[in-house]
Amino acid sequence: MTTPSEMPKTFDFATAESRLYTWWQDNGWFKPEVHPDAEPFVISIPPPNVTGALHNGRAMFVSLEDLMIRYERMRGKASLWVPGADHAGIATQLRVENMLREEGTSREEVGREEFLRRTWEWKAKYGGRITEQLRRLGASCDWDRERFTLDNGLSRTVRDVFVTLWEQGLIYRGARLINWSPGLQTAVSDIEVERVEENGHLYFFNYPVEGGESIPVATTRPETILGDTAVAVHPEDERYQHLIGKNALVPMLDRPIPIIADEYVDREFGTGALKITPGHDPNDYEIGQRHNLEFINIMNRDATLNENAGPYAGLDRFEARKKLWADMDAAGMVIETKPHTHVVPRAQRGGEIVEPLISTQWFVTIHPLAERAIEAVRTGAIKIVPEHFEKVYFNWMENIEDWCISRQLWWGHRIPAWYCDDCHEITVVREDPTECAHCGSANIHQEEDVLDTWFSSGLWPFSTLGWPEETDDFKRFYPTSIMETGYDILFFWVARMIMMGLWFTEEVPFHTVYLHGLVRDEHGKKMSKSFGNVIDPIEIVEKYGADALRFTLLTGSTPGNDMNLAESRIEYSRNFGNKLWQMSRFTWSNLEGYTPRPVPERDQLDLPQRWILSRLHRLIGSAQRLFDTYQYGEAGRQILEFLWSEFADWYVEISKNALYGDDVKARESTFDTLVHVLDNCLRLLHPYIPFITEEIWHYLSVGDDPLILAEWPQQDERFLDDQAETEFAILMELVRGIRNARAEYKVEPSRRISALIDPGAQNGLLDSQRAIFARLCNVEQITLLDGGQATPEKAATIVAADVTAYLPLADLVDLDAERERLSGELDDLQQQIVRTEKLLQNDNFVSKAKPEVVQRERDKLDALTASRQSVEERLAALEG
Repeated sequence: MTTPSEMPKTFDFATAESRLYTWWQDNGWFKPEVHPDAEPFVISIPPPNVTGALHNGRAMFVSLEDLMIRYERMRGKASLWVPGADHAGIATQLRVENMLREEGTSREEVGREEFLRRTWEWKAKYGGRITEQLRRLGASCDWDRERFTLDNGLSRTVRDVFVTLWEQGLIYRGARLINWSPGLQTAVSDIEVERVEENGHLYFFNYPVEGGESIPVATTRPETILGDTAVAVHPEDERYQHLIGKNALVPMLDRPIPIIADEYVDREFGTGALKITPGHDPNDYEIGQRHNLEFINIMNRDATLNENAGPYAGLDRFEARKKLWADMDAAGMVIETKPHTHVVPRAQRGGEIVEPLISTQWFVTIHPLAERAIEAVRTGAIKIVPEHFEKVYFNWMENIEDWCISRQLWWGHRIPAWYCDDCHEITVVREDPTECAHCGSANIHQEEDVLDTWFSSGLWPFSTLGWPEETDDFKRFYPTSIMETGYDILFFWVARMIMMGLWFTEEVPFHTVYLHGLVRDEHGKKMSKSFGNVIDPIEIVEKYGADALRFTLLTGSTPGNDMNLAESRIEYSRNFGNKLWQMSRFTWSNLEGYTPRPVPERDQLDLPQRWILSRLHRLIGSAQRLFDTYQYGEAGRQILEFLWSEFADWYVEISKNALYGDDVKARESTFDTLVHVLDNCLRLLHPYIPFITEEIWHYLSVGDDPLILAEWPQQDERFLDDQAETEFAILMELVRGIRNARAEYKVEPSRRISALIDPGAQNGLLDSQRAIFARLCNVEQITLLDGGQATPEKAATIVAADVTAYLPLADLVDLDAERERLSGELDDLQQQIVRTEKLLQNDNFVSKAKPEVVQRERDKLDALTASRQSVEERLAALEG
């Protein structure tokens, strides 16, 4: 890549980002083969949905994983970031169904084969959008190894795994309670169900008991009464002990059901008696299993009631609720209805209420797999960052239920099971059969359902590398290194990858799980289109550049914690990029005739050089420790603070004395230091902001390799210098004090002043660094007091360690004019204080005003009083 000789005044990210990305990729620098014999470092990308668009959660994982990959690549590892996309069964099918609906047809009308053809066509047209957006953020994936969960290789892996589990007796078909989406007409996983707190009602009624008694019960879903198979009370609840063992009668159906005792019942909630509907509630399902109750399903797949609902059959679930409640009211069973806030399960896509119901589905017997996965984390074979999520992981895994893996969709991995129309047995094989494996009949038909998307994505770390074949990639790059993802899918995805990886490869799929948090708005609220608080990352990239978004996300995050994102923070990151560009451009402007050479030995450096090099190498050491513990956000913040507040604000300014002076040796030494610091900081920053750092690297020509392949900085303890840091801290404190005095007395920046300094034990230090005061705070003349000289009476005083500086006020201001100005300021302050004190002495105001208003006035009085004291002190100093 050729770079123009003139370094522009600003970084044009709009043109540079795409140019640099293409250059990196075309040269093969995203591939692990750039370090062919090195230790591998591998991340399998959490595959975004093929339907997806870049949101801030994805921008977060792209930024974090790209940081990890670029960092390890710079450390010389064979870094492989495997990209890919998930076929996203429900999301993609809905997109295509909507498209067909707009055409006036449906998937049922066009048939399965044509629907799948149209879906692949849609995927070819729109499926690459998300990967293009990942590129916009600088994702240095090896795109030649890109995978798709429905490509041929992964499909073979999925079938092999399914058949193997079937052969091992770990897959079965049976009736169990599942999440059913009436709108989508399929079973859905827990992650596809959003549990939303909503205002509803609690319905109280008397449950009839044989013999003429009744028992009060409360429910939020009256229609499920029709599926009740028991009423439960707490065994120690004296109110209902005499009813245990008797039969209750289901309202309007008169079906007898037992009254049972179970400790699950909360005596304090509702009436203390609980209707039990094992076919439509997960908690009731467990109670039903404990007490061997009947499981009755009252609902059709479209959420109308079936024949088990008696006279309510055919009604929509919510119509049935109204009619049943009205009928119970007419029968004298209703006690009351109260407003009640409760959690409602809604389909993530579609928004309708999800129904727990008994359905015949395919399941994995998961406990044998879970036991190995628990052991892998418990023994430390897999580390979870942050560690406190291990408790969450163990809690989930130790209470895991069999996994429902079938979905009533067409887009996905069709279950490789064939039903025999003659002997009614099931054939499960790796290749499509022509006859029944049990009776030899040719009258067979394949299962219509497809597999849960999480089934194929659970195989992602090893399926993408070619397993079950012993491919070169699988042998070299498996197990992978880190799985970086959001904490919200620790169980749904990460745990399944651990279980599947251990079961089929007998190795952990990765040694570390790094969990990032959610990205919320600036007030900590979840981003949502309905709230109007969504920050579109693509719009941000177009406005501020990819580096600004990346740096904001990376420095605002800590492992496992949510972060609040405000556009003002992104703007600050953009400003930091601009600052980096300007300090680099200053260095570039002095490059003419420069020959790269190492920094001189420490004893040949002046104090500012020793100080900045010591600070740099402390930063490198600190950043390394933070990287080693995955504290990338804090490392980035420290790099920014060093560059902005130490390098730019102090060393760059001080260096101008030597760079613009006549001493050739001093100029060369100073420039060597400038380049050394900037070189190392560009390396440190590259994983955070790759585009601007690579562009600066080219202009400075500080290395033969591109920055993407440059070596990661190492701390050089030779440059650590406690004495230089201590001495320079004294100078910094004096300079800040003089600057503050100039600001306090409103001295024009161009006005030169003098200073008298009692140096204490720092005579040599101050005498040698006079130029710093001239450069940084425009002190033209410094007089070092020898102890016998009198200190000036009318002077501003600055103290740093054992050094005291005096700034004669006559140098700073016109004394008479300043006295007059301060006297006027004091009068004004006094008037404000009197008004505020009167207000606070007014009992009517204090008792009736809002507490925060009263407190604001008290705070105001404190501030005014402090200002008055400051002005009085300055007037006293002027009076001598």
